[in-house]
Amino acid sequence: MLVLYFIALIVAFYIAFKIFRRLQLSFAKHPSLRGHSKWSRRISRYVQFFEYGEEEFFASDGAPVEIVKQRQRGMARLKKNIQKKFPTTTAFSQSLEDSISDVRFTNAYKVPFPYRTHLAKELTSTSIVEESQGVKIKDLDGNWSYDLFGSYGVNVFGYDFYKDCMEKGFSKVKNLGPVLGPYHPLIRDNVEKLKNISGLDEVSFHMSGTEAVMQAVRLARYHTGRSHLVRFCGAYHGWWDGVQPGIGNQRKVNDVYTLEDLSENTLNVLATRKDIACVLINPLQALSPNADTSSDATLISSMRHAHFDREKYTKWLKRVRDVCTKNNIVLIFDEVFMGFRLGYRGAQEYFDVKADMVTYGKTLGGGLPVGVVCGRHNLMKRFKDDQPANISFARGTFNSHPYVLAAMNEFLRRIEQPEIQNIFRQSEKVWNARAVELNEKLQQADLPLRVENMQSVWTILYTKPGRYNWMLQFYCQSNGLALSWIGSGRLIFSLNYTDDDFKTVTECFIQAAEEMKADGWWWQHETLTNKSIKRMMLKDMLVTRFSLLKLVIKNRKFKTDQHSVEEVYEQ
Repeated sequence: MLVLYFIALIVAFYIAFKIFRRLQLSFAKHPSLRGHSKWSRRISRYVQFFEYGEEEFFASDGAPVEIVKQRQRGMARLKKNIQKKFPTTTAFSQSLEDSISDVRFTNAYKVPFPYRTHLAKELTSTSIVEESQGVKIKDLDGNWSYDLFGSYGVNVFGYDFYKDCMEKGFSKVKNLGPVLGPYHPLIRDNVEKLKNISGLDEVSFHMSGTEAVMQAVRLARYHTGRSHLVRFCGAYHGWWDGVQPGIGNQRKVNDVYTLEDLSENTLNVLATRKDIACVLINPLQALSPNADTSSDATLISSMRHAHFDREKYTKWLKRVRDVCTKNNIVLIFDEVFMGFRLGYRGAQEYFDVKADMVTYGKTLGGGLPVGVVCGRHNLMKRFKDDQPANISFARGTFNSHPYVLAAMNEFLRRIEQPEIQNIFRQSEKVWNARAVELNEKLQQADLPLRVENMQSVWTILYTKPGRYNWMLQFYCQSNGLALSWIGSGRLIFSLNYTDDDFKTVTECFIQAAEEMKADGWWWQHETLTNKSIKRMMLKDMLVTRFSLLKLVIKNRKFKTDQHSVEEVYEQ
């Protein structure tokens, strides 16, 4: 009998321990759905599409009749201006939508989905350019716009810089052509420079940043014998489902922990679990910890937030480094996006934290696509000396393509030069000052906007509750500012912007915001709060998903002659 009691006690302790460990892991996750990837994926399947008709489109915040008419007049002027300015470019863009899936996707997700159908009747996105020069790009109608999207991070030093890298690189390998397999001699110079920059021992080449991250994670698992990786809530590490376990990936992912950034609970999990192979760090996450990539498609209210505290995030990364060292967890810096933007040696230098492996991409190719993994000798090895069949295979036909390596070689040589090194030294001071300057001018103009930045990567924040902040991207387009498909969520400046260039961009940006304000999109009422806006959206979603709720929630036809949001949505 005593034996049974003893066995029962052991079982009880084991169950209690497992429950404790599970709760410990749960507490380390961010309380939002972003921190619970599986639940976010499950719930996303229950969100059904609905759309606002013309009346609702202009009055979804409960605006009165005069404001609705003001917005309609404003939309008509904006539509006329864009049609007049971009006729050829618009027509060409439209011709691609049914043939290129990327175009169809990006056009559908430029704004919150209930608005997309009617907006498409009013405005058409353009995404065709044929020339770049300085800090500008030219479309098919001959319009020069200031580039605020930075080719998604590629364009650190200006397009002329990369065109020169590509041209000179081509001249170095033109006699070889696309010979794949054997290496061009340039590879040795590239490898030595990358080892010096990363402070690590070995290098492997790939065709994209996503591939580089895949390889780094695979090697970390191979050498630790552990199953799980840790990513931080909101961080992006490529489109691969192994690092994107939530919305955007329909495959079940059971070997990823999405933990809260800047959290003591996260450090406890790293210190106590024995199944963690690696921790992925995207330095950009320091601008908006625990938040997804800021996109206008999710801008349903003004609750977007961001703030970069270099000292605070440095202390956090040092603590992560310490716990990883003590527990034999591989610390991987994913510098695919921010590499060579924060400094010559990237985030390791900027935050004074040494990584075990670093992934690079985008700008490193000198304008051509590339992915690179740098790591310690013991982590980069792909086979076991005493187990000849135990390998971690990774190869790609186009890895180490001579044209890519040649453009990369030009890039690596040029960033060693004094003028580029001086840009690195001055970058933070210059771009922080520009952000302060723009915020002061926005405040003086009484516009409900401000910017936050991490050096030359910026995001726009909205200071008053509103449902139409996503309209700003179209006013920017009309005023000669080119944004990426995610709109105002991320502005990426190249470091060759002069003070005069930035002055002009500031003037264009303020002009765009003033036009948007004049057209009534930032109408305010005391009952219009971020909370009430989210409640409106939730009700619309629930009524669409569960039709019987229409019997409970009164007819929600918009009463645009009333001012009270609460009256419009009275239950």
